[in-house]
This record gives sequence, C-alpha cells and structure tokens, in this order.
Amino acid sequence: MDIDARKLAVLLAVHRAGGVLAAADVLHLTPSAVSQQIARLEGAVGVTVLDRQPRGAVLTQAGRVLAETAERIESELTDARKALAALQGEVTGTVVISAFKTVIRMLLVPLVHGLREQFPGLELLIREMDGEKAQQELRSGAVDLIILEAETPLGHRAARGTRDVPVLEEPWVVIMPAATPVPVSTADLEHLTWLGVDPDAAAHSATEQARRGLKATPPAHSYYDYDVALSLVSGGLGIAIVPALAVLGVLPDGVKAVSLPGLGTRRLIARHRTTRSEPRKEVLTVLDAIIASAAELDTNV
Repeated sequence: MDIDARKLAVLLAVHRAGGVLAAADVLHLTPSAVSQQIARLEGAVGVTVLDRQPRGAVLTQAGRVLAETAERIESELTDARKALAALQGEVTGTVVISAFKTVIRMLLVPLVHGLREQFPGLELLIREMDGEKAQQELRSGAVDLIILEAETPLGHRAARGTRDVPVLEEPWVVIMPAATPVPVSTADLEHLTWLGVDPDAAAHSATEQARRGLKATPPAHSYYDYDVALSLVSGGLGIAIVPALAVLGVLPDGVKAVSLPGLGTRRLIARHRTTRSEPRKEVLTVLDAIIASAAELDTNV
C-alpha cells in the first residue's frame, strides 16, 4: 500500500473546508484536480475515504484515520521547521498574550498573519481575559504578555518581577446619538443625559474629569464594557466617554463620536515578566511588533 503524503494533505483540506469545491479554493487548485487526488488516494489504499453528499463531503471511517494521520504529519513538519529555524538563529517559539476586545480587534488580530509570514517559527496565541486574571496568568507563567489600561487600578504600577512598556496613547471621545447638536467643549454637555461608569473602568476617571463642574443629572444607566456603552447610546439612553479604539470601524448607525479638548487620553501598556531568563527573544519580538503596529494606527474619529 503506497500512501502519498501530498494526497493526504488534500484529503485533510477537504475535511477542514467541508467539501471539494471549498478545498479547491484553499489549495488554489481546480475542483477536478482535487477530485483526482482523492480518487488516486482511494485507489492506493483500496477503500473509499469520502462520502460525497449534496451539501459537501464527509469523511468515511477510513478517511478519518487518514485525515488524523495527515494532521500528525502536518504537526511534525511544523515542529521540524521551527527546530531548523532555531538552529539558524531565527525567532521561534510560542508567545501567549492577554488583552481585551478593543486591543484584540484593532492590534492583535491584524498582527497574527504578518508575524507568521515574517517569523514562520513564531506562534502568537491570543487570550481574552480581564486584568486581574491576566495578571495572575502572567505571574504563573501561563501568559507572556498582557495589555492593560494604565488608568485602571491594576495598571497603575507594575508588580514585582514585571516591567511595563508604553504601547499606545489614544484620545477619549464622547459618543452620543447622531441627532445631538455637535458640542465644541465639555460645557456643552451639561444638559445632556450621561451614562455612569463602573469605578474600576478606565473610562471612570475620564468621565469624572469631563463632568467636573457640570450640573449634570445623576446617571440612571452605567457601563463597564465599551460595547455596552455603544449599545446604551444607540438606544438613546445617554452619552458616554470611550477611547477612540472602541469606536473605530464599529460605530453603530445613529451614533456619532466627537473629540473635545480637555478629555485627555487613554494609555495602553504592555506588561511582561523580568527574570534572569525573561523576557525571551520571541516575547520582545512580539512586543516590538505591537508597538510598531500601534504607532501606525490612526485614532482620529
């Protein structure tokens, strides 16, 4: 029985994509070429590996055995490439980074593919978690980098054995229903309905500063998460202070974001461990890439 690893890779692509047509797109082959590879594999092993159905293709029991073999081969090849890259002095290894939604969406997701192309032996794993848990995971070694808002209690100072690095400084903006007259200063916000902010949220101090001296009505609704703030404003329940990253590309219909003098900025920091062996080379590589990407962001709204 002669099993060609390249044909196994085609079978694995069909399994992951859910059908021959979709696999052809992934592999940049014609559907006919994919079908031919599967047919030759079936001829070589003497069993049917695909159950072709109107809505796609499902692996037979034999097909699942071969697909699992293909996954092991793929994993072994990946490990071999990483090992060779390490021998050649390239950046290799796995870096686990914890962050929150706005940073993941605007900074980390676009970074993953670029790092993979530039450093094939480097793997970046993203974990969404709150600051307290992220700090615990950093201390335990489960996470290598965490992104924090400097204005939160956890972001005020680095814990022993860690170091903080500035990543981005972005403006706070006011979000309000689109029909609201455009303010030119915070004084114009006095007679508007404000949303409250959880005291542990970074936006709390920015909101308190913007409201200082205003005779605003005590808020009825409050938020911690910026997406919740957007939803409340979209529902006409008040205005809120959020960072620019929270609205870039996701501002709902009927909501506008306005920059005003005196609102200040949100500062994002990256925190990593500092020991005799850390930070590792790959961690510093990821950190440098994050800082470079942040510098290219246009945070004007």
